[in-house]
Amino acid sequence: MNSEDCVIEAAAAGPGGAVADTSFGEGAVPGRLGAAAWAPVAALTLGIATLVGSEFLPASVLPAMASDVGVSEGTAGLAVATTAVAGAVTAPTIAVLLPRTDRRTVLIGLLATAVVSNVVVAVAPDFAVLLVGRLLLGVAIAGFWSFALGAGTHATPGRDHVVSTSLALGVSAATIIGVPLSSVLGDAVGWRPVFWAAAALSGLALLAVTATLPPVPAHPGAGLGMLRQALANRRLIAGVGCIALVAFGNFAAYPYIRLAIERVTDGGTVWLLLGWGVGGLAGNLAAGALARRLGLAVVVAPALLAASLLMLAAVPGLPAATAAIVLWGFGFNMVPVATQLWVTRAEPQRVESALSLQVTAFQVAITAGAAIGGAVVDGGGVRAALLVGACAAVVGSVGFGALRGSRP
Repeated sequence: MNSEDCVIEAAAAGPGGAVADTSFGEGAVPGRLGAAAWAPVAALTLGIATLVGSEFLPASVLPAMASDVGVSEGTAGLAVATTAVAGAVTAPTIAVLLPRTDRRTVLIGLLATAVVSNVVVAVAPDFAVLLVGRLLLGVAIAGFWSFALGAGTHATPGRDHVVSTSLALGVSAATIIGVPLSSVLGDAVGWRPVFWAAAALSGLALLAVTATLPPVPAHPGAGLGMLRQALANRRLIAGVGCIALVAFGNFAAYPYIRLAIERVTDGGTVWLLLGWGVGGLAGNLAAGALARRLGLAVVVAPALLAASLLMLAAVPGLPAATAAIVLWGFGFNMVPVATQLWVTRAEPQRVESALSLQVTAFQVAITAGAAIGGAVVDGGGVRAALLVGACAAVVGSVGFGALRGSRP
């Protein structure tokens, strides 16, 4: 039996990604936690929701934003890619640059950076300034993702799968509420007030984390040495490559989801975006339920993503598009939970570094996906971008399938 398919490991991520003897295994059962103990997790989830909502706001207001700053819709998609470039640099380096800094302090600083980022975008006079704001957001997102699971598990020992699912539910909240609502607000009052609202929500998350999260000391071994050891784990690196392929498949198409919807309907955009989010919520929960069968989850999720993109590209009509978009949300939103847990099982001794590599894979994929997807959309339309995404997701699924027969 593969390690990720076994009963959840006896080692769970502790402070700053350390391995703490606070989880399942050998008959040990974590003690019951009161409601107050979950407040830090709720605050971290709010932080993730505001950051992810901010990251993908351009997809909700793309046509208006592109027109206002004087670029094509394909070029405007680089607002997502730029964020990911900063994230790809930040994720593997932030722990190296801040090896001893309390992770609570870092998380608070990252949320403050998100506030500044959204304000810069809201007042940007041109596309260049807008991209500066998006670079700041990339730093905030990648750093927050890298440390949030360790901080949450520090507050609720032995429940890494619950914390991971909770954080992913923040992503679902952003997509179920944030994406459709920002689309409505963008159409009603303009795209700039949408980013002002994102700045306010980021400030609220900052206050929540400050008020509830206890100190989270960095792991004594955190830094360049830990990262080097994680990079030597061939199975982990192969899995990170598969994560990048799957994420690329999604993000070659997702920045242009509104364009894909407008191919089949003029008036149902908000409802179909909502359907994507509802599918995403179900996908988060399904991935959490499969925490003991991660080898299966990381194969099935990309396969569902590929099927949904192919359906949306190839099958005409509103009913088929609706089913495809819901399935798209379901399949892709299984991926963050399943892969986050998968990397912690593949490298249980260096969880913080393993998570940083997972975040890096996502950010590199978002960068490449948005850039290549933008070129494909400008050259061949959104249908071509959907097909490119489906092919990448299939390859990622096959890769994870091959890894089921290997061991860490």
